Amino acid sequence: MATLAELCIVACSEAFRGNGEIIATGVGPVPRLAASLAKLTHSPELMMTDGEAYLVEDPVPLGPRDYDDRKAAGYLPFSRFFDSAVWTGRRHAMVTPTQIDRFGQINLSQLGGTHKQPKTQMLGVRGFPGNTIYHPNSFFFPAHGPRVFVEGEVDMVSGVGYNPAKRIAGGNYTGVDLRLIVTNLCVMDFGGMDNAVRVVSLHPGVTFADVQSATGFTLADAVQGETPLPTAEQLEIISRLDPHNIRAGVIKDNPPAHGSMA
Repeated sequence: MATLAELCIVACSEAFRGNGEIIATGVGPVPRLAASLAKLTHSPELMMTDGEAYLVEDPVPLGPRDYDDRKAAGYLPFSRFFDSAVWTGRRHAMVTPTQIDRFGQINLSQLGGTHKQPKTQMLGVRGFPGNTIYHPNSFFFPAHGPRVFVEGEVDMVSGVGYNPAKRIAGGNYTGVDLRLIVTNLCVMDFGGMDNAVRVVSLHPGVTFADVQSATGFTLADAVQGETPLPTAEQLEIISRLDPHNIRAGVIKDNPPAHGSMA
């Protein structure tokens, strides 16, 4: 029986379909398993790293492992990774920010207060200002709620989105390429008016009203159907990629994929 986490992994893997020969980077257990699943099924042309300094032929499983069990395909240190993938747009990252707003601006830096004295200080903007203007990005959120999908604007813009109010006349925004959002409730993209977030599929047992009530801004309804359940082949690959079942701890209680999650 498939779990909700496994359904999300399969849904996230679709973000990498048809991307071509680029580096697929999944940050966190679900995005990383999703990128690996994509490479082993529908998109074998994807490139992946071991998370350290090498390109790998086969995705590296999660959790404890023998250090030298990877199949290295090339040397890719941090500096070369930036030159060959990040700044050239030949990378697609899937990440989990703390907040996101209607136009895809993300925050992982601070919550509440002011920039000089935030209520909660987090990681800082890290590499997101550059990442969000140079290569495609997608997002995964394990707990869909209004504190994540915020009304108005995120508390601190750590990554560039499509907010028309932030566009300066004559500016070049062609590098901003936000693709997919997968949550524990649904799948969304940025196909709404002015590239606003819209819902494109609902997980089994979830209604559009459920998603809207868990979101701080008005969503566009472009639902095309129900998010597909994992196949037996996909489940076998996911299990092999995550032998320690780390995925089970990502979503609260990790319910069955086919049950009601409203």
